Amino acid sequence: MKLYQAIEKLALEIIAEKRYIYKGVSPNVDFYSGFVYDMLGIPQELYTPLFAVARIVGWSAHRIEELIDMDKIIRPAYMSVMEEKELRKVEGLWTSSYFFMMTEKTAA
Repeated sequence: MKLYQAIEKLALEIIAEKRYIYKGVSPNVDFYSGFVYDMLGIPQELYTPLFAVARIVGWSAHRIEELIDMDKIIRPAYMSVMEEKELRKVEGLWTSSYFFMMTEKTAA
């Protein structure tokens, strides 16, 4: 455990120095995954794919949950601070005026 604490302390100093960050940098679980992969004998070429696969599984789970619960508000504790948008029907679809503003600007 002392080794990890020493590495964490040194890494934070090095990251702050190299990236010119003068506020604290806090490591998350991914900081330690390289050490664990190395201890398990996993080749370095697989570190990034393992990281990506783990994220893709989580993203997919969130998307499936969204599709299943489409009629529910995902974060009901949050209130929108945006002004209400006017909806327009185009080719059978309802869309907001924001959509039209963006498409008009990009078409110009």
